[in-house]
Amino acid sequence: MSRNTLNTQLLLIDPQNDFCDLPGDWCPTDPLGGQRMAPALPVQGAHADMQRLARFIRTNESRIDRITVTLDSHQRYDVAHPGFWRKGDGTDMPPFTPILAKEVRAGAYAPRDPHALDRVLHYMDTLESQGRYVLMVWPVHCEIGSWGHGVHGDVLAACDEWQISQRRAVRNVFKGMNPWTEHYSAIRAEVPDDDDPETLVNERLLRELATAERLIVAGEAGSHCVRSTVEDIVNHLPALVPGWTPSRIVLLVDCMSPVGGFEREQTAFLESMHTRGVRLAQSTELAL
Repeated sequence: MSRNTLNTQLLLIDPQNDFCDLPGDWCPTDPLGGQRMAPALPVQGAHADMQRLARFIRTNESRIDRITVTLDSHQRYDVAHPGFWRKGDGTDMPPFTPILAKEVRAGAYAPRDPHALDRVLHYMDTLESQGRYVLMVWPVHCEIGSWGHGVHGDVLAACDEWQISQRRAVRNVFKGMNPWTEHYSAIRAEVPDDDDPETLVNERLLRELATAERLIVAGEAGSHCVRSTVEDIVNHLPALVPGWTPSRIVLLVDCMSPVGGFEREQTAFLESMHTRGVRLAQSTELAL
């Protein structure tokens, strides 16, 4: 290294427009409908989180060695989107509906494509057996190519400035493109698909993150994608890279927020990570 500091990397989890509670003047006009666009799945507090994150990047620009940005990336037809499902009476599936396999077997919900039933039930059974999540039908979000898929404007500008000043490119990691499995974590899908390598444990990414002596993590949402990614890093890296410990990770707790109704999950995640040696810090107080 060219300076006497720790190798410091940032891992920014899904800092995307669709997850941010953006004010109206941050949202463009839809060129087709003429209406003001709006985030599909805004997390309360996320806009302020991302502004703090952008300030952190600018303040510490010369002391950041690498930036990795993960991007939630979905198709409209997706097992976790309403268009995949119908209710038992044939009506449309409302977003923010959790579904259990037993409810599908009972006929309360069904995939619109009846040929998908066996595959979906196998997926749901496996997902529920893991104990981390049940299937949630979210609003259509982070659709590939959409404005909502893009990075929050202030974070994007700060990353652009870092790239030019440090003469290095940001590394982007796309996740969630397989429509048959949820993919909260940047490390692996919730239920990996053996026929799709993109859903399996991303050992290359893990090894790259392991080169950081200090891995600073921020993003949205703390109850879901940040949580899943960090849990998977902590669970997989020690076996993959002997000598690596969770004490290398720093969570910027003022640069993440939970999905509404999942506040307890974020709190439990932070407490669990702290117990395992991960450092919790405020972006304004972390000295690099």
